[in-house]
Amino acid sequence: MHAREPSMTANADTPIVVRERRRPGPIFLVVILAAFGALIALGTWQVERLQWKEALLATIEQRIVAEPMALPEAEALFAAEQDVEYVPIRLSGTFDHASEQHFLATHQGQSGWYVYTPLTLEDGRSIIVNRGFVPYDMKNIADRPWQEPTGIVGFDALARNPLFEKPGFVVPDNAPADNLWYWKDFEAMREAMGLQTESLVPFFADIRTYDAPVNSYPIPGVTQVALPNNHLQYAVTWYGLAAALAGVVGFMFLRRPQDSDREA
Repeated sequence: MHAREPSMTANADTPIVVRERRRPGPIFLVVILAAFGALIALGTWQVERLQWKEALLATIEQRIVAEPMALPEAEALFAAEQDVEYVPIRLSGTFDHASEQHFLATHQGQSGWYVYTPLTLEDGRSIIVNRGFVPYDMKNIADRPWQEPTGIVGFDALARNPLFEKPGFVVPDNAPADNLWYWKDFEAMREAMGLQTESLVPFFADIRTYDAPVNSYPIPGVTQVALPNNHLQYAVTWYGLAAALAGVVGFMFLRRPQDSDREA
């Protein structure tokens, strides 16, 4: 006869141990709520930025198609609102080429410079004008194979707001002593050009078109008007992350505890 194998079936005396799944503690809940609140706040901020950007783009679109206004009218607008960005204006005067300054730039894939030159107006004041783009090896006037315009020159331009602080930490510092600029520091440019505050129009101008044909360089009309508007994508991303976080936490709270384990 064969020996009887011991039964592996638990009898009534076998103890049953129930391991309950622990719920997340209060510290965990505080962290989750803080993270959820931060994601919602970021999404809401991007919605607000979206509304601001859409209003800004609508204002720019309306301005750039308007008829150019006289300089005194643009100055009155700036005095009232501190904003003349992309407002078309009419200018005429004489360029002071000896005082021009240069911004490192690219145009249609070519490296070079934006040439900023003070324009002496008929009333004796000055305005700093972005005349346009020249290739990299034509920074110095002596290296240019053309004669710069003399006498009174007339043109249409876009008014541009001045800057008084660097637009971001990734932007390099200007080097006025080397006539090398990365951002439009209005006060520093004024000093580099030897201009007086009381006789200077308080904003820039970017040439769009000349009244009469001029040299092929500097190339005018280099103002970048198109502005990126990705705020809706950012808002959807932040709200989506908040929804995902809520789903994960909800699953953790709602899922059923594991089946009881039996201990032999």
